[in-house]
Amino acid sequence: MAIRCMNATRRRSSSVKMAAPLATCTKEEERYVIRFLSGEGAKPVEIHHRMKVQYGDACLSLQQVYEWTRKFMNGISSVTDFPPPGQAHRVVTPEAIAAVEAIVKENRRITVNEIAAHLDMSHGSAHHIVRDKK
Repeated sequence: MAIRCMNATRRRSSSVKMAAPLATCTKEEERYVIRFLSGEGAKPVEIHHRMKVQYGDACLSLQQVYEWTRKFMNGISSVTDFPPPGQAHRVVTPEAIAAVEAIVKENRRITVNEIAAHLDMSHGSAHHIVRDKK
């Protein structure tokens, strides 16, 4: 029985011949591979196995392959990461920086909370401008 399993393993590994393993690969490239293979009907376990052979330990985990396969099957076509929900986007414009600098020049003892309230911006954005102004 052990011989039969070993022969089946050899048969399986010989049927999937790939080029030399790739040294580096971006997340997006791996996701394109998942998108392509899932579009052909390959199962996530098979996709992960093929990626593991090609990319080694640096490839995405099986759980991530399942997640991206599900996303592609549900109609998502983008391979880029979306910002986490609820994550605030910090918008620090040159105008905001100039306004903060003007307020600080006028009153050097003003607090970050007072700057934020005066300019109607978040505490974090005001702190970011004050901290990185140097």
